[in-house]
Amino acid sequence: MKEYRSYTLQNYQEIPQSASLSNKDREAIEVVGRVLPFKTNNYVTDELIQWGQLKNDPIFTLNFPRRALLLPHHYQEVKELMAKSREEALKASLTQIRRELNPNPSGQEYNVPEFRGVRLHGLQHKYRETVLLFPRPGQTCHAYCTFCFRWPQFSNLQEMKFSIHEDYKLYLAYIKAHPKVTDILFTGGDPMTMNASLLRAYIDPLLSAEMEQIRNIRIGTKALAYWPYRFTTDPDADEVLRLFEYVVKSGKHLSIMGHFNHPVELSTDAVQEAIKRIRSTGAQIRTQSPVLRHINDDPKVWADMLRRQVALGCIPYYMFVARDTGAKHYFEIPLAQCQLIFKEAYQKVSGICRTVRGPSMSDHAGKIQILGVSDDGNRKLFVLRFIQGRNPDWVAKPFFAEYSATATWFDQLKPAFGAQKFFFEDELSYYLRDALERDAGAY
Repeated sequence: MKEYRSYTLQNYQEIPQSASLSNKDREAIEVVGRVLPFKTNNYVTDELIQWGQLKNDPIFTLNFPRRALLLPHHYQEVKELMAKSREEALKASLTQIRRELNPNPSGQEYNVPEFRGVRLHGLQHKYRETVLLFPRPGQTCHAYCTFCFRWPQFSNLQEMKFSIHEDYKLYLAYIKAHPKVTDILFTGGDPMTMNASLLRAYIDPLLSAEMEQIRNIRIGTKALAYWPYRFTTDPDADEVLRLFEYVVKSGKHLSIMGHFNHPVELSTDAVQEAIKRIRSTGAQIRTQSPVLRHINDDPKVWADMLRRQVALGCIPYYMFVARDTGAKHYFEIPLAQCQLIFKEAYQKVSGICRTVRGPSMSDHAGKIQILGVSDDGNRKLFVLRFIQGRNPDWVAKPFFAEYSATATWFDQLKPAFGAQKFFFEDELSYYLRDALERDAGAY
């Protein structure tokens, strides 16, 4: 059994390989780590990072703060306040900078419904069939990805966090009151940081006869990539697997939504054994990642990752566009380039890998996929469609935007053919305006 060791801003110098860090590396960790959350563990440091190549190592970049993750003026402001030991001023500065980093993108606050006079802050209901649940004990991770759009979950922005604080029975009653809900996604944070008994306490009620409407249970996790021992040698690893078997035998479909950002995360014996054990329970593993500059902005890397996932029995699911939050300026890639990376990777793999969908943006309106670029010789257009939408009627309808070589998010695109608005915008305004007062089940 591998003993778990977590590293944060307070003890990262205890990492055995920390001697490899330069003074500039250490300064960046100290400064950026005050603004954006920093946490990793000894599996990542011992098995995944190439310490002799830190400048270009993707896993180091995914885990450790780099100077460029902050805009220059933010970095300088924090550095100067730290040097002057002005703690109160520093605290105020950190809060202001975090708020400037768009802490909850894609209108997530509009997804939180009110039920029986209570705002359910641990639930999001954006799409008709799917409810997201945020178990309170699972609002941490084995390591914090530097690109993570849920970074406020781990910061001091208390009002920005999603977590189940009310009686869980109220959440179950909300789900029961919305019979079109068929899918539950446990998310966070990482639900797989919970022990098996806590996880079972959240899942068990969904398997009852009263919850016959629930067909699919998903668990979003980075544990396979960052702590695969959760499923192999942790003290309750076998209990976790028995829980997975129990869910499957109950007649529900169980999907482990595995986050893999680079092929190296699939390369160790530990992760391969973990995948094998999960699949033996009857659970399915679906894989997803954003396409990220400095990490995987290469079709060869994506093709390699897709092939490895399929070879291990996983199902490629999504290529996302990095959300417009946090250190997006560091990781973002123009949408046109995202589409080229996807297309070239897609062309390099066999049909069995082509279950992956993308590049996809989780915008206020829904998941918008770039299907391709239309070029008739006179003009180029982005061809788009909704994979999911606040209104299900929007789904699978192709629509067009003017081509842009520089746009990195949907709100930077203009409707094609001289239109003033995209076809869904008026209706979207209605949803966003009234979402806090209306029943979210109307989505």
